[in-house]
Amino acid sequence: HNERFPNLATELARLNVDLILARGTPAALAAKNATRTIPIVLLGIGDPVEQGVVASLAHPGANITGLSASATELYAKRLELLTELVPRVARIAFLTNMGNPNEQFNWQQIERAARVLDIRPQLLDVRKPEDFERTFNDASEQRIDALVVALDGLLSQNRQIIVDLAAKHRLPAVYGSSEFILPGGLAAYGPSYSDLYRRAANYVDKILKGARPADLPVELPTKFQLVINLKTAKSLGLTIPPTILARADEVIE
Repeated sequence: HNERFPNLATELARLNVDLILARGTPAALAAKNATRTIPIVLLGIGDPVEQGVVASLAHPGANITGLSASATELYAKRLELLTELVPRVARIAFLTNMGNPNEQFNWQQIERAARVLDIRPQLLDVRKPEDFERTFNDASEQRIDALVVALDGLLSQNRQIIVDLAAKHRLPAVYGSSEFILPGGLAAYGPSYSDLYRRAANYVDKILKGARPADLPVELPTKFQLVINLKTAKSLGLTIPPTILARADEVIE
């Protein structure tokens, strides 16, 4: 329920809390609009400069700093992974929530990468849990070969539904976080969010000890994870190439 963030952020500002942790782009934008004085530490946000949350990574300015989950060509690498996992993939879909302001930027990355790889991209926009069943039916009717699944709050909350529908429609999917893999997802490539959260604690510590957010550069991910689920691959009739298994950080059997 992204629409709740503005009121929640306003309430935190009214309570004059010591610091706000903002997970994701909608929360970060709401926090920024709610206060210019309370320190805000970003957690797992998309590109904070592109979204107008900070002035620059090196000099964020004002009362905001933290960690971005954005990395150069991240979605291009997920598309490349799909082409290695799925032989002769021709049509892919990007499953996302376009109500999240960061997802327009991610969709543009998908489109650029698809052109380079000579793949036809299709946007599948979901805004509420009731959209998933219809959206996957649409993907089957459009003969989509595989999916790239965004990492948005709505999608993360409904990851079991997404994984189950992908299995039902026999759609190989690459996800942005390993939390989709244990429920049965095929593959995930993205930043280590546990690493980002641990690093965020350092920001909180520094700020509560007197550091100014404006003086603390926004940091990017430094640790990435590739996770493969062999059981799901077998159920989809896929053979995972040895080159992928060799570079995987975790293989679930």
